[in-house]
Amino acid sequence: MLGPPYERQTIDLGVDDEGPVVATLVRRRADRPTRRAVLYVHGFVDYFFQTHLADFFAERGWDFYALDLRKYGRSLLTHQTPNFCRDLTDYHPELDAAAKIIREDDGHDMLLAVGHSTGGLIISLWAHARRDAGIVDGIVLNSPFFDINAPWLVRRPLLAAVSRLGRRAPHRVVPFDLGTAYGESIHADHRGEWSYDLAWKPLAGFPVRAGWLGAIRTAQRQLRTGLDIPVPVLLACSTRSFRGRRWHESAGLADAVLDPEHMVRYAPRLGRHVTLARFDGGLHDLTLSGTAVREQVFTEVGRWAEAFLGAGPTAPADGTDTAGRDAGAIRTARAGVTTGPVPHSRRPADPANSTPS
Repeated sequence: MLGPPYERQTIDLGVDDEGPVVATLVRRRADRPTRRAVLYVHGFVDYFFQTHLADFFAERGWDFYALDLRKYGRSLLTHQTPNFCRDLTDYHPELDAAAKIIREDDGHDMLLAVGHSTGGLIISLWAHARRDAGIVDGIVLNSPFFDINAPWLVRRPLLAAVSRLGRRAPHRVVPFDLGTAYGESIHADHRGEWSYDLAWKPLAGFPVRAGWLGAIRTAQRQLRTGLDIPVPVLLACSTRSFRGRRWHESAGLADAVLDPEHMVRYAPRLGRHVTLARFDGGLHDLTLSGTAVREQVFTEVGRWAEAFLGAGPTAPADGTDTAGRDAGAIRTARAGVTTGPVPHSRRPADPANSTPS
C-alpha cells in the first residue's frame, strides 16, 4: 500500500469464532542503524496511514513499527466483523508477537509504545499486564479512550445495561452514533488534509456492537481502579472537546470524539510517572491537527523522549546509541501547550517474511 521504505509482516493468530485471524506489522526503518524502536497502535475505526509520524521518528533515529490489530485495516478479512472484540485482552497476543519481532528478531533494546484513542487504552492495559517483563521502556498516549464522551447517565447506568446485553448478544448493533464531524475534519475530500482508505476508516465509523462496548467498559473500569505501569508515560490531548455529530467550525479545533477532561482525570491512575501535555486546537488524533499544532506535538514528544528515555534526535552512523538514560527536566513548553507531571495518587495493589506494505 505505502510502498518503499515500508514493509509489512503478517502475524498468524489462529482462529476465533469467525474463522482465521491475523494482525499486520508495518515497518519503516530509520536511515541509519539503530537499536531503538517505536510500536504504534491505532484507535477504533482506524489503521496506520500516518506516514508523517513514522518520518518524525525515523528522522530522530528510531525504527518505526505500526500494528494493524486483528479485524482492522490491513488485517480485516472478508469473513470478519470490522473492529470487533469481546475483550481488550484479545489484542495481547499480537502485541506480544510484535514486541518479540522488534526486540528479538530485529535486535532493538529500547521500545517506545505509542497508542492513539482505543489503542491508548489497549497498550495501557497491556503494559500493566506485562509490567514485570521489561517489554516497553516508555509510553506515549495520544488522546486515549479512558471514558465515553457522553453524559453520566449514558456512561454509567445505560452502558451497564448494554454490557449485560453484550454478554447475551455480543454482535447486536447498539444505537451509538459516532457522527461524521471528526471524519470531515481530517479527510482531504472534505475539510481536512489527509487521504486514507474510507473502506477501512469510514467517516461515520462502523456499527458499534454491544460486545465491543462491553469490552471497552470493562477495560475502563480496570483503568479507574488503578494500573501500575512502571515506565514513564506521556499523555497528550487537546484542551477542548466537541460533542456535535454534524460539522461545525469548532470541530476543526477540538477533540470531536472524546472528552480530554476524562483523560486528565484518570491520568494519575496509570502509574507513578505520568507527564501531561495539552494542545490548544488539537484534534482527536493530535498528529492530524493543523500544521502549527502538530509541530508542537512532535516537539513535545521529542523533548519528552530525550528527557525521560535519554533518546536524542539521531543515532550515530555506526548504530550505537551513546545518549545517556538519565531523566532530565522537560523545558517549558511553547505557547499553546501546557505540560507537567501528573500528581501521583494512591492506587490499590493489583491482587515471517516481510513484504512491501
